Amino acid sequence: MKIAVIALGKIGLPLAVQFASKGHEVVGVDVNPRTVELVNAAQVPFPGETDLDEKLTAAVSAGSLRATTDYADAVPGADAVVIVVPLFVDLDARPDFAWMDSATESVAAHLTPGTLISYETTLPVGTTRERWTPRLEEISGLTEGVDFDVVFSPERVLSGRIFADLRKYPKLIGGLTERGAARALEFYEAVLDFDERPDLPRPNGVWDLGSAEAAEFAKLAETTYRDVNIGLANQFARYAERTGIDVYQVIDASNSQPYSHIHRPGIAVGGHCIPVYPRLYLWNDPEATIVRAAREANAAMPAHAVSMLEGAYGELTGARVVVLGAAYRGGVKETAFSGVFPTVEALRARGAVPVVHDPLYSDDELRALGLEPYTLGDPADAAVIQTDHAEYKPLGPSDIPGVKALVDGRRLSSADMWPGVVYRVVGVS
Repeated sequence: MKIAVIALGKIGLPLAVQFASKGHEVVGVDVNPRTVELVNAAQVPFPGETDLDEKLTAAVSAGSLRATTDYADAVPGADAVVIVVPLFVDLDARPDFAWMDSATESVAAHLTPGTLISYETTLPVGTTRERWTPRLEEISGLTEGVDFDVVFSPERVLSGRIFADLRKYPKLIGGLTERGAARALEFYEAVLDFDERPDLPRPNGVWDLGSAEAAEFAKLAETTYRDVNIGLANQFARYAERTGIDVYQVIDASNSQPYSHIHRPGIAVGGHCIPVYPRLYLWNDPEATIVRAAREANAAMPAHAVSMLEGAYGELTGARVVVLGAAYRGGVKETAFSGVFPTVEALRARGAVPVVHDPLYSDDELRALGLEPYTLGDPADAAVIQTDHAEYKPLGPSDIPGVKALVDGRRLSSADMWPGVVYRVVGVS
């Protein structure tokens, strides 16, 4: 097959490489000329994705993958077009479709009969059928279900382990017609491999959910569940702090019973998925009070952690406070919706002088994010662990000379590692 992958970001590029590894001709489209240049030189444009360097080199060397900025080069004659362009959401749950509108219009302008179009970007329910498909038909002059087919098939992978996740999780699809669903089933079976999963109710592989709307809903449901679960865990944590209980012991005890699956509390919920997709669900269902309350509970945790620090340290005015970690998750160089930003904001609101360290970011990169960089070994008055980087686990007072109090927002360290320092953990009094 000839396959076009639209947007070579942290999801799109590994997908393109995966498709190419199965012997197909893949052309990736990206609006960034530098990304295109790097991909064509078999150089990964971003760090941290397991096995991507090796797989990209193999695909480019074999001539099965190349990149371009030109839709006219990639889309005409393609058997399948997979679209993974980012969709942005503001804090009021309003999706910004601009980039996806542009990509859809560009695909439509070069669409030829016989193509399967699969949207993998997470969307509000109904978007594939009601927004994208009419636009594709209007610009191309072709008819969906007759000249081309559209399906929705959400990406379900996590940065850093995408190739493993592609094998591990069923590939969900939902078509606008039975023909489209059948084509999507055939397509994804030809480009993916699946691990055996005896724990699943049916064999691992491509699962047809019956409609694009069901597939859109499934992605929102699985990620919103996690946000709601974390929100509940965070409320349990705050109650435990007030009552002198270790919430982690409570959670472990509760989860020893097979019907309890309580997640872990923490200083922040970040990334492109968990803090974003509940907002897309709320856009469809604004009366979902449980979802809204969980989002509010999670959004309040950075300020709560700073309040914990103030309780441990005292008045923060003028205090130099180190925030350990700019990334939203340990080992991943990504700050999308990272807790570092509201944590720094809360510290500034209390008169503190926040500085930020992250082993994955240079000082210039931190400054570009609006953060003042910190170097381990420099004096500071207090600290907050915001990211669960493995590099932070062995730290102690000698790494932050003068530190008097530390709030561990990820339960990464222990009081034994911080002798002479007032050590607090979210969820433990």
